Amino acid sequence: MSDMFCFQCQQTAGNQGCIKTGVCGKQPSTANLQDELVAELIRLAQTALDNGKMSHETDDLLMDGLFTTLTNVNFSDSAIKAFTERVVKMREALGGGNIPVISLWEGDTDIVSLRSTLLFGLKGMAAYAHHSRNLGLRDDEVSGWFYKGLTEINKKHTVQEWLELIMEFGRINFKCMQMLDTANTEAYGTPVPTKVNTDIKKGPFIVVSGHDLRDLAQLLAQTEGKGINIYTHSEMLPAHGYPGLKKYPHLAGNFGTAWQSQQKEFEDIPAPVLFTTNCLMPWRKSYKDNLYTTSVVGYEDIKHIEGDEHGNKDFTPIIEHALRLGGYEHDRSMSGINGGHILTTGFAHGTVLANADKVIEAVKSGAVKHIFLVGGCDGAHPGRNYYTEFVKQTPMDSLILTLACGKYRFNDIDLGEINGLPRILDMGQCNDAYSAIKVAAALAEAFGCGINELPLTLVLSWYEQKAVCILLTLLSLGIKGIYLGPTFPAFISEGVARVLTEQFGLQPITAPQQDLDAILGRR
Repeated sequence: MSDMFCFQCQQTAGNQGCIKTGVCGKQPSTANLQDELVAELIRLAQTALDNGKMSHETDDLLMDGLFTTLTNVNFSDSAIKAFTERVVKMREALGGGNIPVISLWEGDTDIVSLRSTLLFGLKGMAAYAHHSRNLGLRDDEVSGWFYKGLTEINKKHTVQEWLELIMEFGRINFKCMQMLDTANTEAYGTPVPTKVNTDIKKGPFIVVSGHDLRDLAQLLAQTEGKGINIYTHSEMLPAHGYPGLKKYPHLAGNFGTAWQSQQKEFEDIPAPVLFTTNCLMPWRKSYKDNLYTTSVVGYEDIKHIEGDEHGNKDFTPIIEHALRLGGYEHDRSMSGINGGHILTTGFAHGTVLANADKVIEAVKSGAVKHIFLVGGCDGAHPGRNYYTEFVKQTPMDSLILTLACGKYRFNDIDLGEINGLPRILDMGQCNDAYSAIKVAAALAEAFGCGINELPLTLVLSWYEQKAVCILLTLLSLGIKGIYLGPTFPAFISEGVARVLTEQFGLQPITAPQQDLDAILGRR
């Protein structure tokens, strides 16, 4: 009997599963508590469905509970226990008993693979629904699928039935990403191209990591006029493109690179760091006391900022901490992994489609012969250098769309322009895969063809469960020929991998030049 079992992230031990302790730093006690929480969420979903008592309160428990178990979100045993108790209390209040729950990681290999794929997809969608809800947008169909998905996980299905469920989920997640896109743009405007400095100014500052734009907006409002600069970190970088956020002059730049470098980049940082969502790593002593979490994020002995019933938060403790620490005494030069000091973001679908004529003409004239979407989650796996080399080796007559934190592998490289458009177009966070789909659909319509007939190739990196739900959405929309790496998911069995390869042309990355030659038909 192993101490734990977890294979939901890309860096799982031996690409098979963590059984002693998580590569992410998750302890066996935490992993087992998360599994217990998932079981209780299944029971709550079943009870609410059986008794016809679905509500916003039960919706929120399901999505926040799933989000809590996503990789690098919550390492706090006490917080997970407390959340589980809330779920049990709600189930009992709805009249539910102790419903039997299937053993998630045991059974036929292909069935466990398919069950896990659906569960991990649900975890990813929960994050997006959570952010959308924080901005006041909900969707009954999306919310309803948390109940359906969790209860279906607890049932027996044939392989074909599992595949149909997973494809249905992918279509629902597309709707969820669309909802979050609407929530973000209605709250903060349509992103515009914005250059972001990676150097840090002297004086007090706060670093904000994660994805939640509302948390950042509240902090910006509360620090206005206080002499404190605010820097984004990792997936919060695209916030600079939103007019409603970039209007604050003290949103000064971006600190560091992708999430997996935080232990090095936060060493002795003279400022507090706020984690609004996942990507928190085990802390180091030199900066532990400077860390804050909020929302579903948690780590034992790390200070937590609670919100009220409306999601309003008082960031006074962080603000006072920043003033007390004082920041760097002199301006500090920091660069991306390739030495660049300026990052450009803000090329979401609103901006790209506003320039659609320019893109279409560039393709028609031959100025752009191919478009690559190179993006996804970053991580510490050595094979991720592939994405840097791939982008460097793309021909000069190609555009690179990118999103999520995988872009930190290459987003500080100046690859020049084509007809006034930068060759690297940062479309935003992981959920902004919706923007990429919108752009691809518009190009396909303009050229009178299907998306799979466009000179467009998706080269994706995955790490955690939001990347899983995005991949399932792309497959559900019929997009084929996707390159995936740095490894295939450990939870994808050989049998399931064979099906995905045969039906969708999903294929593992090999070497940058070899894959480019195959994509471009070169010998």
